[in-house]
Amino acid sequence: MTTGSTDLRAMLATLEATKRPDEYVYAVVDRDHPVVPLSAATVAEDEGLTVVLRRPDADTHGVRYEFVAAWLTLTVHSSLEAVGLTAAFSTALGEAGISCNVMAGFHHDHLLVPATDAGRALEVLSGLRTQN
Repeated sequence: MTTGSTDLRAMLATLEATKRPDEYVYAVVDRDHPVVPLSAATVAEDEGLTVVLRRPDADTHGVRYEFVAAWLTLTVHSSLEAVGLTAAFSTALGEAGISCNVMAGFHHDHLLVPATDAGRALEVLSGLRTQN
C-alpha cells in the first residue's frame, strides 16, 4: 500500500476527475434495509443510517431520496494528511455555484455534486489543473 501525496502543487498539477456512469442519491434507511449491501457508502449518524446508492437501486427498492448527484472521483492519490486539496476544489466549485459533498477514501477523494452540474464541475476541476 502506498502513501499518497501531500504536495499541494503536485496534486493540483496532476488533478483529474472522472465521473461514474450512474446517478447517485442520499437516503436514510434502517440498518437491515435491503439496499444497505448495495450502497456505495454509508455513514452511521445518530438520526439513522445514511446511504449513498445508485439511483436505479433506490428506485427499484422504493427508497425515498431528495438529492440526485453525479459521483466524481479525483484520480490524484492524495494522502489522508494532505493539507489544502479539499479547500482548493471546494472553493473553486463554490465560486462556480456548485454544491459539493466530499467523501475521502484511502486513495482518492470522491465528490457528489448535483447531477445537473456534473459537466460544469468537471470543467471547474480541470481548470484547477491548468492553473497550476
